[in-house]
Amino acid sequence: MRKTPLKYVFIFLVPSLIGFTVFNIVPILSSLVLAFTKWDLLTPIKFVGINNFIQMFTKDPIFWPSLGRTLLYSSMSIPLGILTSLILALAMNRPLKGIAIFRVIYFVPYVSSMIAVSMVWKWLYNDQFGLINTFLSFLGLQPQSWLSNATLVIPSLVIMDVWKGAGFGMLIYLAALQGIPEQLYEAATVDGANAFQSFFKITLPLLGPAHFYMLVTGLINGFQVFDSVYLMTQGGPGFASRVFAYNLYQSAFRQFQMGYASSMAWFLFFIIFAVTLLQFKRLGGKVEYDVI
Repeated sequence: MRKTPLKYVFIFLVPSLIGFTVFNIVPILSSLVLAFTKWDLLTPIKFVGINNFIQMFTKDPIFWPSLGRTLLYSSMSIPLGILTSLILALAMNRPLKGIAIFRVIYFVPYVSSMIAVSMVWKWLYNDQFGLINTFLSFLGLQPQSWLSNATLVIPSLVIMDVWKGAGFGMLIYLAALQGIPEQLYEAATVDGANAFQSFFKITLPLLGPAHFYMLVTGLINGFQVFDSVYLMTQGGPGFASRVFAYNLYQSAFRQFQMGYASSMAWFLFFIIFAVTLLQFKRLGGKVEYDVI
């Protein structure tokens, strides 16, 4: 391979580079330009400077509430997702016969279509004949309006999204658990440590890289949540589940405010970039990657 002429390398890279440029670089740069313009797809593009950002911060009554709902969603989904994934990984990290089948079962929701998952959960959440309310009635409890109650709609979406994504988190934690040397647990047992102490003194600290990865990706996904809202509630009831990404979608493809939507997209990018950078600065150096 070292003797291969460099021109052949570029020949094979050209198709991928063209696709990456056309479908990634050009749209990104175009949206950056549009963020400083006013355009509705029908009239000519008009340069407006930073007016879109001024409108976004001071005149849009939906902007800050939608960002707040996004933060609420993230603050609920991230810890719940991490905890659920860790519990599943601990349960699946057993040398039992047929355990691989259960691992596949728990991973299936992650690779399932979001449309199919949303249809199933809309039925589960149905006010009149949903399985969850049927079970609550069987227990003598009051049925709830899961998707039409402004207080319950965000937690309901969080539960569905955590259920769907837990299989992927389980896989991350399972790989991390199987990378911990068994000798550490044997040494701890010799020193008189019980299972509780071994978990908090050995397992949990050595899962630091997995925790860090789940936290970073969880925040990125949380700030960009869209598909479950679009498929389940359409931002309702009222504006109770109108998160930032769905608000951006409404501005772009319902109201055709392409310039304003582009400014919102870049604001979201800077938020995600700043939060991720802060995580790497504050937490990245504290993560221990060497097991021994």
